[in-house]
Amino acid sequence: TLLATGGVLVAGGFGSTYVSSAEIYDPATGTFSFTGNMHTPRYYQTATLLPGGKVLVAGGLGVNAPLASAEVYDPDTGLFTPTPSMGTARYFDTATLLNSGEVLMAGGWDLGDSGLVTAELFSGDP
Repeated sequence: TLLATGGVLVAGGFGSTYVSSAEIYDPATGTFSFTGNMHTPRYYQTATLLPGGKVLVAGGLGVNAPLASAEVYDPDTGLFTPTPSMGTARYFDTATLLNSGEVLMAGGWDLGDSGLVTAELFSGDP
């Protein structure tokens, strides 16, 4: 996720295990630096830059189960703060910032690897 500073937040993923760490990529120097850990390891999540400069990281797959959890990254502190859970655990979904500042999370997959036809809104910029 491109931050206002020009750095890029890279959070979570999967290697030999699920990853909770996050790094900032600096395109000017071509280097990565550790910034903190999410509360929940996840991959296939969405990450959306919010109007105030924070990043909503939501859903994804964690420990072989879809997640309904979300957290917000604050680039000023390097900390992730859990937010209220989503209504539906989902991964491979889309997240779109609306003009209202809300984030529309739609579709994706659920625990039974079934395609979801639901959507929900994240409101607020903590």
